[in-house]
Amino acid sequence: MQFAVLAFLLNANYMFAAPPPTGRRLEHIDDVHGVRVPDPYRWMEDIDSPETRAWVQSQVAHTKEHLAKLPGRDNIRTRLDTLTNYPTNAPVVVKRGGRLFYQRKQASQNQPVLFVRESSGLTRELLNPNFLSKEGTTAIATWQPSPDGRLIAYGIAKAGSDWQDWYVLDVATAKPLADHIEWIKFSDPEWSADSKGFYYGRYPKPENANLLTSANSDNKLYYHRTGTKQAEDTLIYERPDKREWGFDPWTSQDGRYLFVFARQGTGVERQVFYKDLRQPGAPFVTLIGDYSAEYIPVGNQGPVVYFSTTHRAPKSRIIAIDLRQPDPANWREIIPESKDKLEQAFWSAGHLICLYLRDAKNVAALYTLEGKFVREAALPGLGTVLWSGQPQQEQDQYFAYTGYTMPLSLYRYETKSNTATPLFEDRFSFDPSLYETQQVFYPSKDGTKIPMFLTARKGLQRNGNNPAFLYGYGGFSVSLKPAFSPLYIAWMDMGGIVAIVNLRGGGEYGEDWHRAGMKQNKQNVFDDFIAAGEWLIANKYTSREKLAINGASNGGLLVGAVLNQRPDLFGAAIPQVGVMDMLRFHKFTIGRAWTSDYGDPDDPQDFSTLLKYSPLQNIRKGAQYPPTLVMTADHDDRVVPSHSFKYGAALQAAQEGKAPILIRIETSAGHGAGKPKSKLIDEWTDMLAFLRESLKM
Repeated sequence: MQFAVLAFLLNANYMFAAPPPTGRRLEHIDDVHGVRVPDPYRWMEDIDSPETRAWVQSQVAHTKEHLAKLPGRDNIRTRLDTLTNYPTNAPVVVKRGGRLFYQRKQASQNQPVLFVRESSGLTRELLNPNFLSKEGTTAIATWQPSPDGRLIAYGIAKAGSDWQDWYVLDVATAKPLADHIEWIKFSDPEWSADSKGFYYGRYPKPENANLLTSANSDNKLYYHRTGTKQAEDTLIYERPDKREWGFDPWTSQDGRYLFVFARQGTGVERQVFYKDLRQPGAPFVTLIGDYSAEYIPVGNQGPVVYFSTTHRAPKSRIIAIDLRQPDPANWREIIPESKDKLEQAFWSAGHLICLYLRDAKNVAALYTLEGKFVREAALPGLGTVLWSGQPQQEQDQYFAYTGYTMPLSLYRYETKSNTATPLFEDRFSFDPSLYETQQVFYPSKDGTKIPMFLTARKGLQRNGNNPAFLYGYGGFSVSLKPAFSPLYIAWMDMGGIVAIVNLRGGGEYGEDWHRAGMKQNKQNVFDDFIAAGEWLIANKYTSREKLAINGASNGGLLVGAVLNQRPDLFGAAIPQVGVMDMLRFHKFTIGRAWTSDYGDPDDPQDFSTLLKYSPLQNIRKGAQYPPTLVMTADHDDRVVPSHSFKYGAALQAAQEGKAPILIRIETSAGHGAGKPKSKLIDEWTDMLAFLRESLKM
């Protein structure tokens, strides 16, 4: 009875909101493994049909009209403009041939620019993608200089698409060569040791014109020699018997070996094949012939190759494999598994440099090549570090550092003196000392301790009246580590708390933590997230009416699922680019690869699990959902926008209360990568204005 009264009072605030446009409902029912599954909005999967376009246009107009009327919107945008008024860095620094390569973006720019710093100290602009499109939606998606530093291969992505076009640039002149490579997704250039060309993985040209939804399979590995046409590229490796496999190349620094790492779906496990490049016509040899563990190359001494691996070590360790005696019985353990997860490992500057994740925060440790501990590296603070791998003989080391109150900064690390020096003296448009982050641990439904970062302005009172922004992901072994966002600063300046929760399904505590939130264990992820909200309320950080939830991609699935299971717990929800139809995700673009984490809807047992929590199929007719802003993009070719179209239309039709259900559809944008600053500010403004109104701030 109390909940009904509360729901009435909340709904009264939205009594005069205009109703959303309706979408046509079909009497479409699929028989899946003997279960009748209605799909009334199946027509929305044809995202370019006149009917879908008309529906999209009506939703865009409706949402814009609603958001434009929200009070305080102009002040929010002004604050975000101010908060983004500083230079920003991309997290990778690479040194090749005495030249230093990095990306950096000025406050007025939409996309990071690629720079080179010569050994003399002279810094030059190599490639500025901001001139490649008027809207600022063309981005550098990948880049890698040749070992001698004379050339750089780079990929361009347009409007946020996963598809990339690759080119080659002469570093001395900053002029492009004639090279042009197409139909690339999820690959990076791997140069040969002689700097004459590179290896890469690509997909066949899609047979139909719909590049945004066509399923991707038949990945193949090629070698491109610079100065030649793509049609002349050499096919290096393919597996027509394994059409869903993808391939990543790695060449040993001495130029002797080419390794191929085969991936299946999104799992971290790899099969490993190699060939001796000094033997013309040598076949590929199978080193690891099953998907039982992760293997990442660290370096080599002739035929002895070092790997970080989860083999018999869920949190990873470093081993040495002698290719002359490859039987696992002969493998040598160099650095054993520790209580912390090993995230990155490099052999450089005469050390094995190991980056660990300790309770979702990074620490770095140096070891000898024999595995003897030397020391922990001096880092700027407790936050997130991304170490940039350098050649084995390179003495200079570089890493990126960020935290919830500190924008990403680049550092040079000296191994001899154990000191870290910033590459740039950046000045920010806010005072980081006004905010503080704490880490708490709370029990989930089954008693598992879950870590959560809480960030707010100093002096926050726990009175149960603070707006809280709860964000999660929980999948694909992705670790949510401290990271800066102007959105968070603006939210905290409005009196809010940012709560980032490290759910099971992520990689914070190794592969066991990941597996505890995948496939048949996926409900653990939702339980962890719900328990986070309950803990925040019970400990008077916030209240039900002031608690907003957010997540993107797999995190959008998270928001959609918990919104169905506990609509009474949250005051507002923003699912972004979410995987909302768990019964059909595998039929579009790279979705088939996600079965490694979600399970396969074509399998009766997996289907049963997926059906229980799929956001689209579990929307409850007549339920009273809190204010919800569904966000997607018309060029998302990873999680196709029909997921959000169908989910949003179904949620609007089912809503019994008066709280608004809005669908925000970004144009000329994709899953999130390469989104220009202007579109980010638009997006953040809409999110904060929506939450300010929904939570009555």
